Amino acid sequence: MRLDDLLVGDTPVMQSLKRAIVLIGPSTVPVLIQGPTGTGKEVVAKALHMMSGRTGPMVPLNCGAIPADLLESELFGHEKGAFTGAQAQRIGLIEQANGGTLFLDEIGETPLNVQVKLLRALETQTIQRVGGGTPIPVDFRLLSATHRTLSDDVAKKRFREDLLFRIEVFALTVPALRDRTEDIPLILRKMAQASASGSTLQLTPEALEVLCTHDWPGNVRELRNFHDRAQVLFRNRTIGAADAQASLHPTIGQLRPAVPVAPAAVPDATMDSCGDTATDMKSLILENGTVDLRGMLQKVEQRVIDAALDLSEGSVSQAADMLRLKRTTLIGRMQKLGIRPC
Repeated sequence: MRLDDLLVGDTPVMQSLKRAIVLIGPSTVPVLIQGPTGTGKEVVAKALHMMSGRTGPMVPLNCGAIPADLLESELFGHEKGAFTGAQAQRIGLIEQANGGTLFLDEIGETPLNVQVKLLRALETQTIQRVGGGTPIPVDFRLLSATHRTLSDDVAKKRFREDLLFRIEVFALTVPALRDRTEDIPLILRKMAQASASGSTLQLTPEALEVLCTHDWPGNVRELRNFHDRAQVLFRNRTIGAADAQASLHPTIGQLRPAVPVAPAAVPDATMDSCGDTATDMKSLILENGTVDLRGMLQKVEQRVIDAALDLSEGSVSQAADMLRLKRTTLIGRMQKLGIRPC
């Protein structure tokens, strides 16, 4: 795979990023990848691993998606009987990345006690499993990512300064989509090629202008959502400015699909009264015979969690506070629904 196949864009900021990846990729030094949520920091990590020539795998882990008390075992592994529930030996992700690359997304979420062990592993290239006493040699390259300013976390005593110095031998910044809107047509074309239909969206110049002047708070992830909605709603139809604007802020009832949608496919969520909603639901059941209530509720839950993660810039802890859930409860729901914070 070519670098341009992974990182789509010809703007000066993207060309600069690609040149840096070509230069840094073949080395073994740690790299800190920075940028807003949704910009594609994991894609940059994949590009660095691809350019490294390392024969081992790239092993990713989102540090914010693992409960703090389990993260040490996840990274370093554990011996049988090391703690309650450790019924067998487990190989940690660092060992799994031996000969390859370990990618730690949202490294700022790592607890301080794990930061100490990670720093030692980087400096000695050895680890000890939880409950073990024998040093195990490992050969891994560390790539880290964050949407936060880790120097601020250092000042607040939430991140070790010595670890920051160790992981930031090189720092790469992934630009926000609003800073490279000229790349939007290229990105949409690449998304279309990777989609099941393979059909490129047909946009008027006015529609493209709407996209290029949008702020894109969700960055490439938000553009992906726009692409997927437009593929469904405007198949075989040119997208105008009004269509593009409505698709950026989708609300049921405001979009104009290319083909009529049966009432049962999209229940009306804009009812003003409980009575009207109940009547609509009765019609839905009568027309279909049955309704997949569990599936409908899961979709609603997934959208709410996605929205909270976007607003919190990928921080699971902040998203849990917004949703009035315990962090571990939210992580469990995310795992069940297949949601991965970026």
